Amino acid sequence: MKFDPKNPPRTFEVGNTIRFTMKDCGNVRLEPDEQLTFTTESGAEYDLARKNWGFYATPSLNARLLQFGLRAVLVKNPIGRFFVLLVERGKDAEFNEYVRVERLETVCWLDSTENLARVERALRGA
Repeated sequence: MKFDPKNPPRTFEVGNTIRFTMKDCGNVRLEPDEQLTFTTESGAEYDLARKNWGFYATPSLNARLLQFGLRAVLVKNPIGRFFVLLVERGKDAEFNEYVRVERLETVCWLDSTENLARVERALRGA
């Protein structure tokens, strides 16, 4: 793993309705079969793992991610771009306010076996 910090961080404006400043703090280069774990103050964890073919973008959506205190949700922005967001346990009110302010549409929560099976059946035409 190699970390290249950006000091000072690169800053840029983001947001659909309320603009705010995002900070790009650096670049991490992982070799195949290396993993980084990101943590929050409350103890939530998010793993990003590199393989020789690409990345595991999240731990298992309906098991380890939940155990780590995060829920995955598919959202769509007003111009039709889709994003997978991870909502920290206990932060539903903040997430709902963000969705409202940014005019996002919640397409599907990806945190339960039932919802994921529903998506699977829909995509397979069942």
